[in-house]
Amino acid sequence: MSYQVLARKWRPRDFSELVGQDHVQRALINALDNDRLHHAYLFTGTRGVGKTTIARILAKSLNCETGVSSRPCGKCSACEEINEGRFVDLIEVDAASRTKVEDTRELLENVQYAPTRGRYKVYLIDEVHMLSQHSFNALLKTLEEPPPHVKFLLATTDPQRLPVTILSRCLQFNLKSLTVPQITGQIESILKKEKIATDEGAVRQLAFAACGSMRDALSLLDQAIAFGNGTLQEDEVRSMLGTIDRDVIYRLLEALSQGDAARLMGEIAQADTFAPDYAALLADVVSVLQRIAMAQTLPDAVDDSYGDRDAVISLAAGMPAEDIQLYYQIALLGRRDLPLSPDPRGGFEMVMLRMLAFRPGVATRVEVPAVRSVPVPPGTQAGAATVVAPQTMAAPAAAENNDWSAIVGALSIKGMAREMSVNCVFHGIEDDVVKLSLDPAHAHLLGNTRVEQLERALSDYYQRKLQVKVETDAPLASETPAAKRARELSERQRQAECAIEQDENIRAIQDAFGGSVNRETIRPRNG
Repeated sequence: MSYQVLARKWRPRDFSELVGQDHVQRALINALDNDRLHHAYLFTGTRGVGKTTIARILAKSLNCETGVSSRPCGKCSACEEINEGRFVDLIEVDAASRTKVEDTRELLENVQYAPTRGRYKVYLIDEVHMLSQHSFNALLKTLEEPPPHVKFLLATTDPQRLPVTILSRCLQFNLKSLTVPQITGQIESILKKEKIATDEGAVRQLAFAACGSMRDALSLLDQAIAFGNGTLQEDEVRSMLGTIDRDVIYRLLEALSQGDAARLMGEIAQADTFAPDYAALLADVVSVLQRIAMAQTLPDAVDDSYGDRDAVISLAAGMPAEDIQLYYQIALLGRRDLPLSPDPRGGFEMVMLRMLAFRPGVATRVEVPAVRSVPVPPGTQAGAATVVAPQTMAAPAAAENNDWSAIVGALSIKGMAREMSVNCVFHGIEDDVVKLSLDPAHAHLLGNTRVEQLERALSDYYQRKLQVKVETDAPLASETPAAKRARELSERQRQAECAIEQDENIRAIQDAFGGSVNRETIRPRNG
């Protein structure tokens, strides 16, 4: 006997064998068991989620010789013929190959005649969205008022292309993409029945690659069994699929969290030896970042369907939430820009370096040592190179500088930590404690992470370990840098407006043409 592919061999024969789509099963089972049948059903969803399978099970339930029910016997001649695809009263039509109106009219000519063998004549029209407008018009009247012995079962991957007149005459069921656990469970069940050795990682790889389609999963399973000569091993399946070890993603993010650029580039170089699909790799990075963000907010909501729960929880504990949000946004935009990069690996590296460069609270800069001039020895030729010794810059002494605006301007902080800092008033440093008052209008900016970032930046600035104490209820003794900046901008704006109004050329133009100055367009010079 010739080999039968797994997708056909293990196609569900009744509702009890169907994986997922519980919302569709419940509605159809209740309709069949309570004799509340509609004349037209529309099943929508992506490829391989069960549209045609459910339609065939429904046709079997309608024509089983034991009676109409949600549990066809599977043994009568009608059930067996439907399983084998040769039941005369189940008319399956591929709309993609029969788009002409003449084909539809020919099909509908026999609607009026009673079924040859079964209880109902069932028309299963697959990819119905491919029919022409004239074909839909020809189908419309029959679909609205078919003979009592006719049922229409329509399936499509693109319901938006169906006329609303067709949609309004059908009961519509939207089938969902299958989850990784659902696909994994079905694959494991089939492998057990087929007595094929496997490991958990190999099954999970196939489930990921299927992208929600059970048919795709079983087709890949067929390919993997052939590739592994009757067995399934994770390394072999990954090689067949062209994917890399998912642990690479966790190592990349760990290096990123530590700010280790050398390790980050080393991990990418190691991954490059497997010639990965960098677009898919970046998509996996986005997926893991989403799981990390979820673990930081709702740890119990992170399941182990990917086999990485421990790794995700560990990364979530060691990375600030604001970092994760920034990385996610950068990776998301990087996916959009990656096709524009002349080299996929280079584009991926730039995305990861961008995450490293824009880490909150970390400034990427090159330290250039100050130099002192060295007298040119007598006899030195013009243009000759002169070795200059580096000179260490002296750190500011404590409270030496009370200009908080200047201090903040020199600190290596960004984002919300800087926003909090510029809305504070500086009271000085006592016993290595920097005392600040935060403008009550900006009290929402206060947070432990931002205070820690400010402490690290001030410690670097003063070259000694400092703590920061921020009060929100103390009166502001002076202007905050933000208020000072706003006042200076306002003063410069007024000066610019006065300069325009007093300009002789502007006045001459106004007098000559009866014009006026639009103040909203006046902007002071930068500086």
